[in-house]
Amino acid sequence: MEQWAGIRQRVLVEGASKRSVLRETGIHHGTLEKMLTYSQPPGYRRAAAYAKPKIGPYVDRIRQILIEDRSAPKKQRHTAKRIFDRIRSEGYTGGYTQVKVAVREIRKRQKEVFVPLAHRPGEAQVDFGYALVKEAGRLRKVAFFVMTLPYSDAIFLQVFERITTEVFWEAHRRAFEFFESVPWRITYDNETVWVAKVLSAHGRKLTRGFLQRQSH
Repeated sequence: MEQWAGIRQRVLVEGASKRSVLRETGIHHGTLEKMLTYSQPPGYRRAAAYAKPKIGPYVDRIRQILIEDRSAPKKQRHTAKRIFDRIRSEGYTGGYTQVKVAVREIRKRQKEVFVPLAHRPGEAQVDFGYALVKEAGRLRKVAFFVMTLPYSDAIFLQVFERITTEVFWEAHRRAFEFFESVPWRITYDNETVWVAKVLSAHGRKLTRGFLQRQSH
């Protein structure tokens, strides 16, 4: 059980590659996948699943799409119908109902996965957003930048007129001055100021403006 939790921590929280874990531990690839799917060793399960001749070959593909959706904005995530259309273009010949059932089962298993969050000293999280504030008796929309240090629960918040690349860098400078230090690791969401497109669960295409500003 201790190894189970340790491997889940390394891959799902710390970002270690599956290949490195397989090489270091010597466990079977199927065992690793089971460890990443379930928060604890599952009990008895049917030795052989019911035959699903049409949807069966596409279950892994559906699971891959749903995993990639985790890092995509909610409006860009796949519905069962969109997944059905995608795998049908890839050769699936079954009906929509089988796809809907498969999506529901996979999502249910994903919700069962529990990953304890552990933050080391010096790690930070950044978020941009908008909020309504009352100024001189009137409500208006403003942008806000938040940097938190989860280990100590320290927080820096700054309000700006809008979210831009220049604001992104200026907000970081002010946060570093506030904390009197620079975090060794910062986690970001997929804000459109710096992310043009989400490519995969761990891949992003950065905006041209962000890259140009970063190179200066």
